[in-house]
Amino acid sequence: MSNLLELKNVTKKFKTGTVALDNISFALDANSPSIIAVAGESGSGKTTLALMALGFLDPSSGDVLYKGKPMGKLSGAEQTAFRKEVQAVFQDPFAVYNPFYKVDHIFNVAVKNFKLASSKADARQRIEEALVSVGLRPEETLGRFPHQLSGGQRQRLVVARALLLRPQLLVADEPVSMVDASLRATILESLRKLKDELGVTILYITHDLTTAYHVCDQIIVLYKGSVMEAGDVETVITNPQHPYTQLLIDSIPWPDLQRRWGQQEIIAIDDDKSKAARGGCKFAARCPHVMEKCRQSPPPLYKVADRQVASCYLYEDQAIMPSENLGTLFTTKVKATNGQVGR
Repeated sequence: MSNLLELKNVTKKFKTGTVALDNISFALDANSPSIIAVAGESGSGKTTLALMALGFLDPSSGDVLYKGKPMGKLSGAEQTAFRKEVQAVFQDPFAVYNPFYKVDHIFNVAVKNFKLASSKADARQRIEEALVSVGLRPEETLGRFPHQLSGGQRQRLVVARALLLRPQLLVADEPVSMVDASLRATILESLRKLKDELGVTILYITHDLTTAYHVCDQIIVLYKGSVMEAGDVETVITNPQHPYTQLLIDSIPWPDLQRRWGQQEIIAIDDDKSKAARGGCKFAARCPHVMEKCRQSPPPLYKVADRQVASCYLYEDQAIMPSENLGTLFTTKVKATNGQVGR
C-alpha cells in the first residue's frame, strides 16, 4: 500500500517573501498508525504544514500526495473521500461553529454528506455514541447553540465529530491550547483513543513539549520551516541533540524548586551574522556552538541514534539520513500506553 500522506521536497513561500516551509520531506505509512508531534516556536512553520496536509494550501514547489496521488490531481470522488478520511481539530473551538446553528449542525451535515447512517434513529445513535466517547452527555450538549457551551465542550464536540467519521488521518492544530488544564487530559485521551482503537494517524501540531511528550509517539522539531531534529518522542525529549531542541526543553518549567529553567546558553541574534548565514543553518545566529561551516551551507540530517536524527554539524561523523527517508522513523516502534495518556 502507498503512503497515507507524503510531502516531497515541499517549500511554501508567501508573497511577502516569508519561507514558511523549506524543502520538507516525510511520509506517513497507513499501516503504522501513530501520533506524531510537529513542534517548534511561533513562526516555525507548524500551522503551514498542517494546512498543507489538509489540502488548504498549495506548495510553492514540491508535492503533497495522498495515497500516492498529488492533491491537485484528485478526482471529485477522490476529493470527497479525502475530506472524509482527513479531519481537523483546530486551536479555536469557537471559530469552527456557525453561531446561527445549533451544535447538532456539524454532526448532521457530516452524516448527510458522507451518508453515514441509514435512518434518523441510526444517525442519532451514532452521534450520541461519539459524544459519550469524549465524555459529553448528549442531553446536555445537543440542541444548544455554541455560545451556550464552554470552550472545552466545544472542542470535545469537534473531536466527537472526527470520531463519527472514522478518519484515517487527523490533523490537530494546538487542540488544547485554549481549554482549561482540567479538560486537556480528556481531549488528549480522546485523541489517543482514535489512534489506539480506530487506527487513526494523528499529526499533533503544538508548541507545548509537555503534552507532546505525554501523548505522542514521535516528534518533528521545526525551526523557520526546516527540520532541526526528529525521532521517538521519548528519545528526543529526554536526550535532545540539536542545540535548538535543547533550548526548547530547557525552557520547560519543571516541578522541582531546586531546578532552574532557562539556563541553556544562547547567543543573542546578531542581524549582520543572521544575514550572512542565510545560506547556512537557520539557527546559526542563535547557536552557542556555531562554526564557520554552519554559516556556509545547511547541515543534512545526521543519524545520532537508532531512531533519532539532528540537522547539526556537531554530528558530522555520523551517517547521513536523506530527508526523504524521514518517514521511516514513524513506521515501526511506538510506545505502549494501554490506552492511557501519560507514562
